[in-house]
Amino acid sequence: MKQHLDTLIETLCLEDPRYHEDAYEFVLEALSFTQYKFRRKKHVTGKELLEGVKVLLMERFGPMALSVLQYWGIKSTEDFGNIVFNLVQKKILSKTEDDSLDDFRGVYDLETIFGPVYRRAVEKKISQLRY
Repeated sequence: MKQHLDTLIETLCLEDPRYHEDAYEFVLEALSFTQYKFRRKKHVTGKELLEGVKVLLMERFGPMALSVLQYWGIKSTEDFGNIVFNLVQKKILSKTEDDSLDDFRGVYDLETIFGPVYRRAVEKKISQLRY
């Protein structure tokens, strides 16, 4: 199953080279994380997924989150929507009639969330932990 998924993601990256393979894997992981966070067994909305993405990025990458996103080719929350809908197209994910790429447009600004203000806040927390 994992090998099949990897092959589908490789195919997606060839068809839509804007995004790194790791971005697809992260979105799938963020979906599981979000389902757990919102106590859902199946569907979450685009906005809920983006909330899970934000929390998971902060936990996983901290002040490097914005750099990681840039490396993956992600410039806006809409890019996460493009990844989700690419996964839907390959039948890796499913959607409801109400789901739309618009659900991912302009939800938050990545630079604002993960940029200098966030990095300074993390650095301040770290400096407070030092003896």
